[in-house]
Amino acid sequence: MLSQVCRPGFQPFNQCLLRWAQSTALSRSHPAQTSTVRNVRSWSNIPFITVPLSRAHGKSFAHRSELKHAKRIVVKLGSAVVTRGDECGLALGRLASIVEQVSVLQNQGREMMLVTSGAVAFGKQRLRHEILLSQSVRQALHSGQNQLKEMAIPVLEARACAAAGQSGLMALYEAMFTQYSICAAQILVTNLDFHDEQKRRNLNGTLHELLRMNIVPIVNTNDAVVPPAEPNSDLQGVISVKDNDSLAARLAVEMKTDLLIVLSDVEGLFDSPPGSDDAKLIDTFYPGDQQSVTFGTKSRVGMGGMEAKVKAALWALQGGTSVVIANGTHPKVSGHVITDIVEGKKVGTFFSEVKPAGPTVEQQGEMARSGGRMLATLEPEQRSEIIHHLADLLTDHRDEILSANKKDLEEAEGRLAPPLLKRLSLSTSKLNSLAIGLRQIAASSQDSVGRVLRRIRVAKNLELEQVTVPIGVLLVIFESRPDCLPQVAALAIASGNGLLLKGGKEAAHSNRILHVLTQEALSIHGVKEAVQLVNTREEVEDLCRLDKLIDLIIPRGSSQLVRDIQKAAKGIPVMGHSEGICHMYVDSEASVDKASRLVRDSKCEYPAACNALETLLIHRDLLRTPLFDQIIDMLRVEQVKIHAGPKFASYLTFSPSEVKSLRTEYGDLELCIEVVDSVQEAIDHIHKYGSSHTEVIVTENEKTAEFFLQHVDSACVFWNASTRFSDGYRFGLGAEVGISTSRIHARGPVGLEGLLTTKWLLRGQDHVVSDFSEHGTLKYLHENLPVPQRNTN
Repeated sequence: MLSQVCRPGFQPFNQCLLRWAQSTALSRSHPAQTSTVRNVRSWSNIPFITVPLSRAHGKSFAHRSELKHAKRIVVKLGSAVVTRGDECGLALGRLASIVEQVSVLQNQGREMMLVTSGAVAFGKQRLRHEILLSQSVRQALHSGQNQLKEMAIPVLEARACAAAGQSGLMALYEAMFTQYSICAAQILVTNLDFHDEQKRRNLNGTLHELLRMNIVPIVNTNDAVVPPAEPNSDLQGVISVKDNDSLAARLAVEMKTDLLIVLSDVEGLFDSPPGSDDAKLIDTFYPGDQQSVTFGTKSRVGMGGMEAKVKAALWALQGGTSVVIANGTHPKVSGHVITDIVEGKKVGTFFSEVKPAGPTVEQQGEMARSGGRMLATLEPEQRSEIIHHLADLLTDHRDEILSANKKDLEEAEGRLAPPLLKRLSLSTSKLNSLAIGLRQIAASSQDSVGRVLRRIRVAKNLELEQVTVPIGVLLVIFESRPDCLPQVAALAIASGNGLLLKGGKEAAHSNRILHVLTQEALSIHGVKEAVQLVNTREEVEDLCRLDKLIDLIIPRGSSQLVRDIQKAAKGIPVMGHSEGICHMYVDSEASVDKASRLVRDSKCEYPAACNALETLLIHRDLLRTPLFDQIIDMLRVEQVKIHAGPKFASYLTFSPSEVKSLRTEYGDLELCIEVVDSVQEAIDHIHKYGSSHTEVIVTENEKTAEFFLQHVDSACVFWNASTRFSDGYRFGLGAEVGISTSRIHARGPVGLEGLLTTKWLLRGQDHVVSDFSEHGTLKYLHENLPVPQRNTN
């Protein structure tokens, strides 16, 4: 065993040697501990014998989310990660990124260890260069000519390459780690260092001392002296060190490591041959499910293939170390793959001894896709019957629903703000309103899917139709709103969409009973799986990466939630509003009674809603008038905190606190008041500071009102009506999946129509495009044909 603990440029070599000798002596001074070999246990057909350990077996993490608590981590870098594609030389960019990530984690207080390949590749590069140089000099001397003939490079022996490359590889690591003020130490091992009890204790003591001194040990097999590998010699009895997969597993267990990260040029484990069309990455692998795994070929370089990695991973897992196998070569993820894994993100394959309870979210997505397609093929009357049955179930099981909701409220007491508690709360009246809304959706669903929008006679006996179809699979993420679940489910059923629902944990009991009732309603026509409730520990960011399973994400919650989802979604459209900064402009010709009543309802009826009033614009001529005084008195009685806009503050001797920003969504009993000189200035203010949600004008002048309605560019624009009418139920849509402020697809409250897209159906009789060419026999007609009348009953 060779250990080098000297930080380059910091200490003389003899001092470093002395420190190493002291650390080794310390390890030898520890009394020998009794080693016991435990009984064999097996997972399926892979035999395991627990290695002799000086500790009781630890408990590996059961879930990815727990990986953030990992204190001691081993990162294994496969040959394909460390070397270039030509297998001659190192991938410096990837190495630099890996060192940066390891340094970040080390500086967080974690204990990091590296098991690295690359010495052979680095040495091969150096030796090839030396051989070419010596051959070219020799040839030039003998031939006397400047032009060189082709020179054959001899086959280089791996042990010689390792000897030539090891020092350069370590020097590179040291230089990179020094940039982050971290010291690295080199440890070279052979089988003897693990099989000989005294050497194993020495190695263990050295590693512990290095970790205690905040040094990153870099471990590798001593390839310059190791004998040729014996096939399948690892994992039989006591693990050998045939390759770095075996070494990393042995080291992880020996050092009581919390997490082993194995990086190679593969994504992880697949349920069918990797690279095939049907191959799906296995997110969490349970040892008992290994029959479902298909192994591909070996890596392009290195000793071990995926099968060796899995055996080593399962061996480490049995020893109490959690394992993740992931791709360390992908250019888009390699720069953060290690930190992502430690943060608990869904990267690679996570090995867990705890069998996942229920289906994975990927499986739920597949079920929603399949169930949604079956749902879309039902007759409109059948989809309507499902929704009517769900409305009846909400009424029939009222007591069970309210009992579950009471548990949520009790658990949330003291943890949630009063506005969120109000959102969380269900009542008999809310359930009755829900049932009424669902029946509205059922009525409107009679002519939704498959409705003909356009018919064109392209040519004789060639007719084209544009018809409505479901979008596909929807992911709806909602917070503190259990009533959202049946609303959204009914809209998805009516539109024939599969649905994934992710509710907040604060409403877990309520969501569970409501989902059970939804699936009971779906069961009457055999489409129970079309609506899925995600109960696993999936992070929202991980859900947003499922672009092959989800067609549209709809967030329902705070503006921060919407922004986070829009940022996290990669390749999946997000329908929602970033903020609900709603304005009301009180014109100089407004009615006194109407103005006060509309302001009260818009601000005070439900201040936490996204359609609540946030900024009140007052015409300058109304200052110090009875209308203005009445509004201010009403806000004082309702205990609304007022923030003054810059112009409003300039008119007052003693004003309320001046607003910090005119782009604020308060979501509480707080309101910004600003003064404008005209309806045009009000419109300009809305366009500058608004979020395109809902805007209102209060005036008795019809011409002014129409000017406002036509010129304000927001999803909802009202005249003499509360902002709170911006709602799918109040619009007569039955319910809404959310309110969209985007300009693509649906806008405003999104009901049934917003969950449909279209497809084109062409019916012909042996038509080919060549018949319509310049010298063809047919001509295009492009005649518009009558569209079947929509059933509005």
